[in-house]
Amino acid sequence: MNVVLDFFRRLKWRTIWSWAGIKLAWVEEHSFRSWVWANFASAGFAFLLPLTSGERALILALGVLVLASEAFNTAIERAVDYISEDEHHLAGQAKDAGSAGVFLTAIAAGIAWVVILYRIYLST
Repeated sequence: MNVVLDFFRRLKWRTIWSWAGIKLAWVEEHSFRSWVWANFASAGFAFLLPLTSGERALILALGVLVLASEAFNTAIERAVDYISEDEHHLAGQAKDAGSAGVFLTAIAAGIAWVVILYRIYLST
């Protein structure tokens, strides 16, 4: 029984810490807020258009992955800034790599939309 209670206690704290990270990203990161709104629009289209269940799941999951990559990017930026506010080429490279991760994830979501819209266009 202690194992089950311990699991739920840890789950509670993981949820609290994760929600704190989401709130931080929402309050302090314009890019995160922009991606949240883009995801609302994307999800709306995913439910309005004649998509298959798999296509809809892909679009929704990729949207969440874009938000996750933005959260990782925020973590990288915060860690780099915590270590030093001084400009250093390695710090810049770390931040640029985090930004590239967001960009590539967004490209993946865009590719999925293009392929799905092309399929819809061909079926009409």
